[in-house]
Amino acid sequence: MPTSAPPRNRFERRRAESRQALVRAARQILAETGDTSASIQTIADRADVGFGTFYNHFESKVELFDAAVRDALEEFGQAFDEHLQGVDDPAELLAGGFRLSARLADSRPELMQVLRHRGLSHLHADSGLAPRAMRDLEVGMASGRFAITDPTIAVTALGGSLLALVELRFAQPERDGDEAASSLAEMLLRMLGVPPEDAREVAWRPLPDLD
Repeated sequence: MPTSAPPRNRFERRRAESRQALVRAARQILAETGDTSASIQTIADRADVGFGTFYNHFESKVELFDAAVRDALEEFGQAFDEHLQGVDDPAELLAGGFRLSARLADSRPELMQVLRHRGLSHLHADSGLAPRAMRDLEVGMASGRFAITDPTIAVTALGGSLLALVELRFAQPERDGDEAASSLAEMLLRMLGVPPEDAREVAWRPLPDLD
């Protein structure tokens, strides 16, 4: 899971650990059912912390579950950064993100279930996937790689397509995930103004392994 600067002393370490335990418990609940009606006591029990500890970190369940989704999305974004490191072409970055998402549905199912259940409400969040997509779109616009005028609308289209791809991976697990993701990436690159032949070549380039 994403981490911040290391706590400076034992108290801070324990406080950070209890907070992360609550976030982890909330992520598990979201991944299993998408339901946020679990009681605070249920969440605390799953996190193996005291009931009162909850209020040392969060004012409400809404705040906790929001933190859990943001934590998952940042982990998702960090996975993209790690596996697409060194790629400079914004078209390849966007296509690679979609294709890696299909593979993450198999290798990190909890993470993808959180995205599946709660991703839409964080489509334009200021952390996680959205700012990375905005960055790549703006680079593509500036270089002439993408023929778009409104990157926010493009992020909306890309985010909705990503959520639909994740849903497809769980609804039809027998489908070839790599093929579906590459086909979708090719279509989206064409939507962004990449010439058809170029879009196809970029969308079907070899990807690094997730291992």
